[in-house]
Amino acid sequence: MRIVALGGLGEVGRNMTVLEVDGKLLVVDCGVLFPEEAQPGVDLILPDFSYIEDRMDDVVGVVLTHGHEDHIGAVPYLLRLREDIELLGSELTLAFVTPKLEEHKVSPPKRVVEEGERVKLGPFDLEFVAVNHSIPDALAVMVRTSAASALITGDFKMDQLPLDGRITDLRAFARLGEEGVDIFLTDSTNAEVPGFTTPEREIGPVLDSVFAAATGQIVVASFASHVHRVQQVLDAAHKHGRLVALIGRSMERNMRIAAERGFLTVPDGVISDLKTVNALPPERRVYMATGSQGEPMAALSRIAHGTHSTVEVGPGDTVIFASSLIPGNENSVYRVINGLTRLGAKVVHQANARVHVSGHASSGELLYCYNIVQPKNVMPIHGEIRHLVANGALAVKTGIPAANVMLAEDGVVVDVSGGKARIAGQVPCGHVYVDGSSVGEISEAELMDRRILSQEGFVSVFAAVDFSSGTVLSGPHIQARGMAEDDSAFDPILPELDRALREAVSSRGAEVYHAQQALRRVLGRFVSRELRRRPMIVPFVVEA
Repeated sequence: MRIVALGGLGEVGRNMTVLEVDGKLLVVDCGVLFPEEAQPGVDLILPDFSYIEDRMDDVVGVVLTHGHEDHIGAVPYLLRLREDIELLGSELTLAFVTPKLEEHKVSPPKRVVEEGERVKLGPFDLEFVAVNHSIPDALAVMVRTSAASALITGDFKMDQLPLDGRITDLRAFARLGEEGVDIFLTDSTNAEVPGFTTPEREIGPVLDSVFAAATGQIVVASFASHVHRVQQVLDAAHKHGRLVALIGRSMERNMRIAAERGFLTVPDGVISDLKTVNALPPERRVYMATGSQGEPMAALSRIAHGTHSTVEVGPGDTVIFASSLIPGNENSVYRVINGLTRLGAKVVHQANARVHVSGHASSGELLYCYNIVQPKNVMPIHGEIRHLVANGALAVKTGIPAANVMLAEDGVVVDVSGGKARIAGQVPCGHVYVDGSSVGEISEAELMDRRILSQEGFVSVFAAVDFSSGTVLSGPHIQARGMAEDDSAFDPILPELDRALREAVSSRGAEVYHAQQALRRVLGRFVSRELRRRPMIVPFVVEA
């Protein structure tokens, strides 16, 4: 069995793992990563499909462990390569992915699976196991093949009192461990966190106390797929006589889907439209919004900047961040918190109140799993490097030999045969950027240009020349944008630019490129030396 992670190892997001046996491929999850500030203009980051794009006919199916964006968001982009690949997942997971497929105009076959069910796909014998996470209906999957067996947890925790009563099936984990698990691919996100993850039920009383103390309107920010948190907000609103408006297309859609399928219980009359809620007194309003990670175009960011079309906050209002802080989003989130605080709102977040608990197993829970499953080999997945290393160290503590812990990053190839795992090589696995309608066309060099433009500014220099006579007809003329200095700051360098340009134009065999490079070199040295800047310099030389 060959295992290649095309995303999710060394990062929190774009989870995708490919298993290969007898020339056939099974894909487990296919999610997106959201861009950071250093990736301006990027909408989404996809797994790198290049390893399998020439072998799409060998893919027997795509298994989706749960309905979070970092596990399902890239599915439509994968299906552009081959639309008829069967998707397997729980009822809610497939319900969440279906609108994405419709938006991209792809319609693959879908198969709803449940815990305890077994499915045969080519050389892969799959058994699904219930796991508890921050979204209902999550599944782990046991993959049996003639070469090896792999137990993949997906994202999970071991909440013993979950809101929906659906616990992680440790009895199934134990049974599979007795059968023999050649390699255990397990969630690493909370491997550094000691002890056990706080139960979801402890959030309800905290939200209740915040609602009881609030005198104005309440805005709650959460992930658009966090059904359990929305349930607790609806219950608190109902108890305190408030109505709730869902803000954000994804929030409205996901909660409608969850309610229709029985995963969200909506108290009578508690959800209303935005117009109705806005007409109520502030002490009766609750807005359930997206934007808990500081996304600039999300509802909460627009509220914080005073640019939302219908919702404003001010003194007496309460804003609750009911989600964890994803690594890399700290600056964006704190910027939103500061903006809301500046407007006079009271901001309640994870650092000052227990208004969110993680959906991932902490170190104590992972130790339990290792002792229950007793796998021959371990491959930590889903997390940054520090998370993967911490997870591997936990496995070693339970008696698994360090040599049997496969610490891999995206693209690293792990082969499992005869009960032994080894790192066998690496395949190309870069970031694939979605920028508007463009997919994979933005390179790291272009992102660097964008960063330079945003941080250092832009300087253009124009000239018209006649190469046949070796003369400069016009220029050089300089224009600067995004810099504190105006164009007159460049007057001292104009004579030197003129000399360099005339020398380049009069040289034998000179071309436009040579003249442009001469201008770029002289101007670049001046800007760096005199202005202490490194802007983007774009020379335009026109041959007349």
